[in-house]
Amino acid sequence: MRAPLGHFDHATAAPDCLDELTRPVADGVRHWRGTVPADQIVYVDTDPEWADTATFVEHYGKELLDQSANCVVVAGKRGGETTLAACVVPSATRVDVNGVVRRQLGARKASFAPMDTATGESGMEYGGITPIGLPGDWPVLVDSAVVELPYVLVGSGRRRGKLLVPGKAFAELPNVVVLEGLGIA
Repeated sequence: MRAPLGHFDHATAAPDCLDELTRPVADGVRHWRGTVPADQIVYVDTDPEWADTATFVEHYGKELLDQSANCVVVAGKRGGETTLAACVVPSATRVDVNGVVRRQLGARKASFAPMDTATGESGMEYGGITPIGLPGDWPVLVDSAVVELPYVLVGSGRRRGKLLVPGKAFAELPNVVVLEGLGIA
């Protein structure tokens, strides 16, 4: 199979390579319920040493920066309660944690979740967290620019490999809220 974007040696429809994914991501693909068929989600094998965005685009092509998204876990706090949420923004931007995220979560304070919390609660590896397969009660905040892309390169749940996901599929994730300005330059 040829990847819908980029130049990768190995590309496989995600439902055909569930063993390459972490359990939560494999379950997310296995139980996919969007209008975009699950076989349009593509897994590409990549070197885990090149997982971080800047290094990744240096090795796999600078054009991928405009077609990539980062998924980060944030913690919103209010009155002793903590809400974990995922934020998906274009890779060339950063998450507006203290503005858009804090307001959307109704939090008094919001910050990036500690690494051990993000990985422990998601069941995914640091540097590979993806919005597919996250805990069902987490809000998933997605920048509208991500939804508008034909395909988006995002983590696969592990540092090895990435997922290529049709942009419109992000709007169909459980507990999703599509927001303007979630990612800021």
